[in-house]
Amino acid sequence: MNRIFGRGKPKAPPPNLSDCISTVDARSESIEKKVGRLDAELLKYKDQLKKMRDGPSKNMVKQKAMRVLKQKRMYEGQREQLAQQSFNMEQANYTIQTLKDTKTTVEAMKIGAKEMKKAYKDVKLDQIDDLQDQLEDMMEEAGEVQESLSRSYCTPDIDEEDLEAELDALGDELLLDDDTSYLDEASAAPSIPEGIPSDSKTNKDGVLVDEFGLPQIPAS
Repeated sequence: MNRIFGRGKPKAPPPNLSDCISTVDARSESIEKKVGRLDAELLKYKDQLKKMRDGPSKNMVKQKAMRVLKQKRMYEGQREQLAQQSFNMEQANYTIQTLKDTKTTVEAMKIGAKEMKKAYKDVKLDQIDDLQDQLEDMMEEAGEVQESLSRSYCTPDIDEEDLEAELDALGDELLLDDDTSYLDEASAAPSIPEGIPSDSKTNKDGVLVDEFGLPQIPAS
């Protein structure tokens, strides 16, 4: 069939807004260049008119300037139309893209909701409550074990009144230990000699001393 009738022409892809926007923007840029050339031409005619005297030649140049100015106004109108078309298509393209993103977001949320429902089916609230009760019981049993291990053995039974009496007596003994008379006796002991041993035989009180300045012990 293809040999007899030939193959059909491949269909062109449908137009999209992005391509249309690019085409309109390219046309707008082309018109902008034309307006720029017309501005340069108008500036040249304006300079010529300033230097020319009134007469047919000046009127001819003025007519040329008016014709160029009309062309400029026409191109400026086309440029504004193309700019408005490009803006409208950009807004439509933005809306379409936003709707696509919204559709994708909604589909993702639906999938997430299904997964949450599936996961929630595997979670049994009764089992969680039972597990919590078991953990609580185990913690209580562990506390009882620790309390049992901390018991004391063979502790004699002592009357609390006897303990209080002993505590009061212990306080009295501590008060008796506050006697510091032994410190007075220690302060009255002879001081430790200082300095280098001297050859003197008596000290300042006239007591015989040895070579180290200590009182001599009388011979028996």
